[in-house]
Amino acid sequence: MTATKPVVGYAGMTHLGLNSAVASAERGFDMVCFDPDESRIAPLQKGELPVVEPDLPELLAKNRDRITFTSDPADLAACDLVYVAPDVPTDDAGASDTGPLEALIATVDAAMRADAVMVILSQVSPGFTRPLPRPGAVKYYQVETLIFGRAIERAMYPERFIVGCDDPDVPLPPALATYLAAFDNCPILPMRYESAELAKISINVCLVASVSVANTLGELCEKIGADWSEIVPALKLDRRIGPYSYLAPGLGIAGGNLERDLATVCRFSDRYGTDSGFIRAMIANSQYRRHWPLRRLHEVLLSRGADIDPVVAVWGLAYKQDTHSTKNSPSLAFLSALGPFRVQAFDPVVKADPAFHPRIEGAESALAALEGAEVLAIMTPWSAFREIAPAEIAARMSGRLVLDPYAVLDRKAAQAAGLDLQTLGVDLGAAAPARAAAE
Repeated sequence: MTATKPVVGYAGMTHLGLNSAVASAERGFDMVCFDPDESRIAPLQKGELPVVEPDLPELLAKNRDRITFTSDPADLAACDLVYVAPDVPTDDAGASDTGPLEALIATVDAAMRADAVMVILSQVSPGFTRPLPRPGAVKYYQVETLIFGRAIERAMYPERFIVGCDDPDVPLPPALATYLAAFDNCPILPMRYESAELAKISINVCLVASVSVANTLGELCEKIGADWSEIVPALKLDRRIGPYSYLAPGLGIAGGNLERDLATVCRFSDRYGTDSGFIRAMIANSQYRRHWPLRRLHEVLLSRGADIDPVVAVWGLAYKQDTHSTKNSPSLAFLSALGPFRVQAFDPVVKADPAFHPRIEGAESALAALEGAEVLAIMTPWSAFREIAPAEIAARMSGRLVLDPYAVLDRKAAQAAGLDLQTLGVDLGAAAPARAAAE
C-alpha cells in the first residue's frame, strides 16, 4: 500500500496534531484525523478551528478534500502510518500528565492494522516509548518541532527529523520513510528511543540557556549605558554562536513546554544524583525576569509620587504573538501583581477576563485601551501593535510611561512623541546619574 504515498493518520486534534495533519495534507497525503472527543471533531468537520495559527485556516480550506475528521477509531484501519500527537498538559510545576496520551495510544493501537506504523509525536520524558506494547518494528518516537505562532511553518519546513527507534541501524519501514522523504528530503536522524526523547529536552535547554544569557547581560546593559541590540549582531557573526541564536531578552520562559523540559531534567537529576545547578539557575533567572514590568512600573512611575490608582493599559494577553495560548503568560503574571490598579486591556485574540484581574476592562481596540491611561504595557508583541504610531499613543494617554519590553515601538519616534519608553536591554538615560555618582 506504500508504493506511492501512504495513508497517514493523526490522532489527537489539539494544537500539535491538527497543525501537523494539515501540513501533511498540504504535502499531498490523504489524512485521517482522529480524536475520540466528538466535541473536538464536530467543529472541525464544519471548518471551525479551536486554535489560532497563521496560514492554518487557508491550508485547511485548500486541502479539505484530503482530510477526514473522525471520532470513530475504526477509520484508522485505513492508515499505513499513524502519528499519536495530542498536546500533553503540564501543571504549574512543569510536570506532564501523560494519562490521556496513554489512553489514546491504547485506543489507536487497538484500531490499527498490525503492520501499520505508530509514531509517538507528543512530547514525553525519556523512557516513555520503549515499554509501550506495540512491537519495535512498527513503533517509533519522533521529536516534534511545534512553536506556537509558527506551527504550520515548522510542520511544513522542518530542519531535521529526529526519530527514536528500537534499533537505529535498521532501515525505517517504507510507510514512514516515504512520508518523511516528502518534506524536501529533510535530514533524518535515527537514534534509540531514549536519545530521541532526551534530544527534544536538550534542544530546549540550549534555547533557554541562550535566552538566560540575553536576559542577564541585557539587564546589565540597562544599568551601564549599553544597548543589547547593538551587541547581538556581533554575537551572531561569531561562528561558535551563530546567526539563528536565541539572543532576544524576554520576560521569562512561557508556554509550558520549556518549563516542562527544565523540570524534567531536574527530576531526573534528583533521581540519579547528577548535577543540575545550571538548570536551576536558569529557572531562577526566568522567574526573576518575569517581574521586570512590575519593577519598572514601581521604579519609574510610582517613585515619582504619581497617582496611587493609575489606569494601566495593557496590550496583549497571549503568552506570545500569533497564538491564543495564555499558558504561563508574562502578561497574566503582570496583571496578577497589579493589585487594585484599574486595567484596560486589548488582545487581538484573547478576551479580557475578570479571572486575569479583578478591575480589568476589555477594550475594543488597542487605541481604545489607551483612553485616560497613565501607563501602557505592551506585553505581547503582536505585529499590529508595531503599526501604531507613537504619536497616536501619546495623544490618547494621560501619562507618558510605556513599558515596551520587546521593543515593539520605534525608539526614536517614541522619544519624539514625548513617551518615556522602557525596553529590555537598553539604558535610555536612567543609568547616567548612577554612572556619574559611581565615578
